[in-house]
Amino acid sequence: MPATNIVIIGAGSASFGPTTLATLIREPRLRGSHLSLVDLDKEALGNVTRVAERMSDAWGAEMITRASTERRDLLPGANFVIVSIEVPPREELWRMDWEIPIKHGLRQPYGENGGPGGLMHACRQIPPFMDIVRDMETLCPDAWLINFSNPLPRITRAVTKYSSIKTVGKCHQIDVGYGIVAVLLRERYGIDVPDGVNLHSDPANTGTIRSMANAGRQHVHIKSAGLNHFIWLLDVRDKQTGEDLYPALRAALADVPPTLEPFSMDLFRAMDTCPIPGDTHLVEYLHLAHDPLAKPWERYEIPLYNWGDNEAVRVYLRNMMAHMANGSLSVEGMKEVHSEGAAELIAAIAGDENYYDETVNIPNRGAIANLPDETIVEVPAVVNGLGIQGLALGELPAPIAALLRREADLVEMVVDTAVSGNRHLALQTLLLDPMINDINRARAILDDYLRAFAAYLPQF
Repeated sequence: MPATNIVIIGAGSASFGPTTLATLIREPRLRGSHLSLVDLDKEALGNVTRVAERMSDAWGAEMITRASTERRDLLPGANFVIVSIEVPPREELWRMDWEIPIKHGLRQPYGENGGPGGLMHACRQIPPFMDIVRDMETLCPDAWLINFSNPLPRITRAVTKYSSIKTVGKCHQIDVGYGIVAVLLRERYGIDVPDGVNLHSDPANTGTIRSMANAGRQHVHIKSAGLNHFIWLLDVRDKQTGEDLYPALRAALADVPPTLEPFSMDLFRAMDTCPIPGDTHLVEYLHLAHDPLAKPWERYEIPLYNWGDNEAVRVYLRNMMAHMANGSLSVEGMKEVHSEGAAELIAAIAGDENYYDETVNIPNRGAIANLPDETIVEVPAVVNGLGIQGLALGELPAPIAALLRREADLVEMVVDTAVSGNRHLALQTLLLDPMINDINRARAILDDYLRAFAAYLPQF
């Protein structure tokens, strides 16, 4: 296949940059491609550039590498633009997203992508993302934008609603689905499951999620659909025989380990369909996990994000990148890292390969029959030179579709609020959020948010 031109914006991210680079550079179909790296942090950008050059030399990739803190220098001629950005300081702002509603009597279960915190996160993230999109419209209007930034469906919808740029969002949350299946069917397949197993979204849990997902992938194929971090298991089959394993999953609920995503398992019992994002993400979109009297976060042992520990992980990863850059640490260990899916998408589109991708975030356009066409859905798709075509999956069960439609409607208002900076619309958007049950509380939270984040919300 012909060499292609790839730009990575946010390349200096210690958690995102090294793995993305490794999966692109090790991919033989992308050999000889142009790789342009963009980051506002000059030190991080210098390190990631040297790491990319070392990987290319070590693996014979013949990548042509450029770097700049100014994306407009590198966007002309791009075929693919990969974006993973976060308005800093990430952990500090996220903590404020969570703490401010607490003062007004609302305890969000997580506060990243849903709830009042998810609104503020989107309002901070969407404007700089749209600045990138405007530059793409001018400098590389035919390029594909591959989004890894959260809140992923809200950012991706902003791009499709307010620009002409082709875009797809990528997320690895289906790994949790494979992990859930592996644990539930552990006896059937002889899978060794650790005591106290859970699949919560936390860097400290990455190893468990990966090992359980790998175990599941050895034995089953699954298909899922829904919204990002709000996906549901539609079908699960034995890889060797094709047997429908959903009846076995339902039967396994009688003996599920008590630590395995107890909120999700309870919802599985109620809905007869298994949600697979894991508890920490799933609770963000529902009205069932924040009641101050019932305290479901205690009953289901739903942890908060650990802001301090995860900031420490970022520091560790940044130091690791510096050691790889100066040669004191080998890059060989990166060659086997888990792919987030960008390399496969790029190779399939550029090489017209008819590649099956288990999960992409794209406009629905009929893939899920009982959700709006414009909604950004997470579905399996076929990827080739024509683009990304979601598979037609029919209708989701009525109660699940109702929950997803509510979130889809909310996404439209969140996106309009983030783009317009309209304070009255922001209040209306909060009042539609499933966590809000009082008008005055919503007003008070919004007032405090807009004061606290004034420097980060120029659109208001």
